[in-house]
Amino acid sequence: MDGGGREFGSLTGRGSPGGSPRARGASPRRRRPSAHRPAGRFATFGPLATIRRQAERLVWALERLRLPRYTGVGATALIFAASIGSGVVLGGHTPVVTAWFADVRDMAANAAGFRIAGVALTGHKHLSRDEVLAIAGITGRSSLLFLDAAEARNRLKANPWVGDATVQKLYPDRVAIDIVERRAFALWQRDGQVHVIAADGTVLEAYLSRGVMALPFVVGTGAERRARDFLALLDRHPDLRDQVRASVLVGERRWNLKLKNGIDIRLPETDVPAALDRLASLERDKKLLSRDITVVDLRLPDRITVRLSDSAAQARDDALKAKRPKPKGGAA
Repeated sequence: MDGGGREFGSLTGRGSPGGSPRARGASPRRRRPSAHRPAGRFATFGPLATIRRQAERLVWALERLRLPRYTGVGATALIFAASIGSGVVLGGHTPVVTAWFADVRDMAANAAGFRIAGVALTGHKHLSRDEVLAIAGITGRSSLLFLDAAEARNRLKANPWVGDATVQKLYPDRVAIDIVERRAFALWQRDGQVHVIAADGTVLEAYLSRGVMALPFVVGTGAERRARDFLALLDRHPDLRDQVRASVLVGERRWNLKLKNGIDIRLPETDVPAALDRLASLERDKKLLSRDITVVDLRLPDRITVRLSDSAAQARDDALKAKRPKPKGGAA
């Protein structure tokens, strides 16, 4: 107490000998809300009381929250980075930005001594060396450190000409690539478009060059998948096979043969080997396919039906008429 009768105490009210701060004019200290203290006139019980108490606790916690230094700067930088990222995505620039980061990363790795100095490539015949490297994603800027061998292999296998591939990283500066190429097996036509296919039916490329004209020709939906098995049956009869211009899959069920001389061979849906054996035997013994006919129907197992050409049918009719006996005597 000073000479004027005044008494000094702590700003927080602690350590005052004269009772509570409220009694001496000091501001009351805010107390943490209690779960047992009534929160309001209409919130002393029930769901409203629970919500009121939780809100008071949240306000009390926020008032005592102390953020670290430079939190505002960090939040501003985060917002700035998010804005840039959003602009990149919405503007469709993600591939460009990704490629730029990849180039910067590879430049750093190359400077550290991980530049790809050589690539050992084996197994390529149809694809050129430059095509294989481009498919694998290996360029003059690529670094061995960041080359994803699994991804390069997957990219190679995605090419229809590549049946299998292996990619090995040989530190510090070498890459070994071994590929197994598919071979052109046949030409396949569907909807007027002709493609080169492999034995497993994989479409390799559009028909563009004359170098594949000697390949077998198959036609129809599903013919690319069934060509290998059917052509293997046809290979058992080389003389017959050499006369075939196209093998046509009808309704994805059975095959027709279009011969180079225009004859249409209709094969059954089942027991195709036996039908081809009968046809080859008739050709060998009777020269059936050299006659003036248009259709040989082998779909019935107990008979062979042959359709003559128009000229042959007319000649046959004329021959039959000539053999008929002439009527005796005149008209009455």
